[in-house]
Amino acid sequence: MKILCVSDQIDPLIYSNTIKDRFSDIDLVLSAGDLPLDYLEFIVTTLNKPVLFVFGNHNLKELPYYRPSFEDRFRIHSPQEERDALTSGAIHVGSKVHKEGNLIIMGLGGSLRYNNGPNQFTNKQMNYEICKLIPRLLFNRLFHGRFLDILLTHAPPLGIHDKEDPCHRGFKAFLWFMRMFKPRYLIHGHIHLYDLQDVRTTIYHDTQVINAYSHYVIETGANP
Repeated sequence: MKILCVSDQIDPLIYSNTIKDRFSDIDLVLSAGDLPLDYLEFIVTTLNKPVLFVFGNHNLKELPYYRPSFEDRFRIHSPQEERDALTSGAIHVGSKVHKEGNLIIMGLGGSLRYNNGPNQFTNKQMNYEICKLIPRLLFNRLFHGRFLDILLTHAPPLGIHDKEDPCHRGFKAFLWFMRMFKPRYLIHGHIHLYDLQDVRTTIYHDTQVINAYSHYVIETGANP
């Protein structure tokens, strides 16, 4: 199975009329955040493959329709406006566990809190987001023989591909999650790669951590 991972940058190799030729063998697309929904809509309609996504800490115009706060529920007045925001064709998996074919995918969007902006979380809050999903993970373990296959995030784990500045520091919560639930992959964005020598993949215990910046293709081999 081939998975196209995208995040953070509109890639001219993807946003072009050659996308079908270049990525004709792709089975699934995963977006790790900070991309406009019309870009994801282009990928959905052109490749005609499932696109799953989480929101990052930028490009959040449509976030209130997918993850409304208490205040957002009062600000969204137009049903048509809401329908328009939800018709990209991409599937939001933020703070959800989703089964796509034989793959079990869990999404955790947002970044570590650094200026109290939207979709930013403290480590304690991210622990809470994870704990809400543990019953579904236990169900998966019981009925599918594993908790999950892929954890799709925006931010990286603490100490893996992250940076020292507060904006780009990773979540400590993702470290214990990988040790406990053993996803095959953790796919993240948020950390821009400007040098071909920058590290893009790292093994942590049983998990391959991958930075999806711009685009990256992974081949999972046999389906789980």
